Amino acid sequence: MALMNARGLIRLGHLVTETITLNARSITLGTLRTTATEQTNPSTDAPPPPDMDSKIKEELAKLNKEVATLNEKSNELMDKYKRSLADGENLRNRLTKQISDAKIYGIQDVLSKATESVPKEEISDKNPHLKNLYEGLMMTEQQLQNVFKRHGLEPVDPINEKFDPNFHEALFQQEVEGKTPGSVVVVSKIGYKLHDRVIRPALVGVSK
Repeated sequence: MALMNARGLIRLGHLVTETITLNARSITLGTLRTTATEQTNPSTDAPPPPDMDSKIKEELAKLNKEVATLNEKSNELMDKYKRSLADGENLRNRLTKQISDAKIYGIQDVLSKATESVPKEEISDKNPHLKNLYEGLMMTEQQLQNVFKRHGLEPVDPINEKFDPNFHEALFQQEVEGKTPGSVVVVSKIGYKLHDRVIRPALVGVSK
């Protein structure tokens, strides 16, 4: 959307520029014609009537005013165009970061959801295929965690911890018996921090 607005502003800026150029050419042609007429007529010719001279001045003043107005509009459109470009660049940077975050954390989130959704009572020797799948997912998740930790990236899973707005983002509040108000009682999505700097806050529910 921002790119479409930018293109529209570019086209409008071009139209304004062309209009200013045409007006400037008209003024120049008018001046040249006046000069040619003065050179063709002998110096003994009678001077133009005062009312004609006044009309010419009024016309020139009007054209100059129109040129100034068009220049002002052109500058305004150029400013809007630059702002649209900046907004588009900011949007592109945000989308790029979101895509990058999804690539980094998406696998971890999928693995966590997959292992959590497996019924623990079904993991037994009676169901070897499910057991092998579950153990494989757990091993993959652990290896991924080791890679993250080796590079200073650590998960933030604050269940039963005190809510910290620096590391957590509260999605809702609910009353939970036996829990101190302000404690994290639900973790909807774990967060991540890189060398104690929050990369993604944990999405949590807080007791009240």
